[in-house]
Amino acid sequence: MTASWRAFFETAPAVGRTRLEGRDHLKAGIIGYAQSGKTTLFNILTQAGARTGYAGKDEFNVGIARVPDPRLSKLSEMFRPQKTTPATIEYVDLPGVAKGEFKTASQLNSLKTADALVHVVRAFEDAGNPHPEGSIDPARDVANFELEMIFADLAAVENRLERLEKELKKSKTADLESENKLLQQLRSHLENEKPLRELEMGPEQMKRMRGFAFLSMKPEIIVLNLSESDIRSIDSAVEKFNLASWTARPRLGFSTVCGKIEAEICELPPADSPAFLEALGFAEPGLNRVIRDTYRILNLISFFTVGEDEVRAWTIQRGTPAQRAAGEIHSDIERGFIRAEVVSCAHLIAAGSMAACKEKGQMRLEGKEYVVQDGDVINFRFNI
Repeated sequence: MTASWRAFFETAPAVGRTRLEGRDHLKAGIIGYAQSGKTTLFNILTQAGARTGYAGKDEFNVGIARVPDPRLSKLSEMFRPQKTTPATIEYVDLPGVAKGEFKTASQLNSLKTADALVHVVRAFEDAGNPHPEGSIDPARDVANFELEMIFADLAAVENRLERLEKELKKSKTADLESENKLLQQLRSHLENEKPLRELEMGPEQMKRMRGFAFLSMKPEIIVLNLSESDIRSIDSAVEKFNLASWTARPRLGFSTVCGKIEAEICELPPADSPAFLEALGFAEPGLNRVIRDTYRILNLISFFTVGEDEVRAWTIQRGTPAQRAAGEIHSDIERGFIRAEVVSCAHLIAAGSMAACKEKGQMRLEGKEYVVQDGDVINFRFNI
């Protein structure tokens, strides 16, 4: 049977459609010291309405954020589908921790499956809500929290090495010896107070490390939570707070928000938000920047599928070939891949229809090795 992915979904069973097995979105953990504004950011991103200032050590918030994408909105206007499905990110908001507490926090297990960490750093003054350290110093907080994660990973490595030593006495296999060699390397790196994301490793080493889910290995976005007085100098906030030296570090990025103002924007009627943003000199809400920065640090892009039934954004790693991208929709489409009908989103929006794109020669037939580009609109043909 030769079919497109849209025809396939008319007859495919509802259960198990994607190979993500129930996890069809990214997951990011929101972390930071107490009183940094983590839950405020969580509410801005997810509209969950979680209460702020909670103190329960075993309590955390989970919510889903829709990835804002003007291209998806324009495609939906064109095709008027029954359903429009944006890409999503799941955010897990952990309680703020005190200095030295992070490595023993019981909630760390909820970060094991996180694709990235969102570290909220306080850069705002509030006399009624003092900083636990007594002063506002983002550079100090970033450095200290980085050490918290490094020490947490070091403890995990040392615990595993202790158990591994006993296992090697019973059976000195090549697999155990390889793991021991890798863990010794990781311990040395961590003892030098360096995060694992800065350690260069080969594919086999990366595969071995995946099961540990080390915190300092995960890509990280540092979100500076600014005072209202700093909102017009958002672009220079990193330099102002002496964090410029961090910007060159691998798999580490920065974003900036003013949580108080962003929370006010979220409470406005949608029709009033643009005027408020314009008055502040913002082109978009801060949540857009945070989500976009999360995509960038994870090296992610979006492609689209369109039709009368659904217009949908799909998230993949940059550099993904067409056949593997098809598997994000369903493993059967990847297995039976024949070709991909591809047009850029910009061309489709400008032309106004698929037919017009074909007339202009902008629709292409691509094979399984074609590298999907950000903004591609794709119809997959397959045979199963």
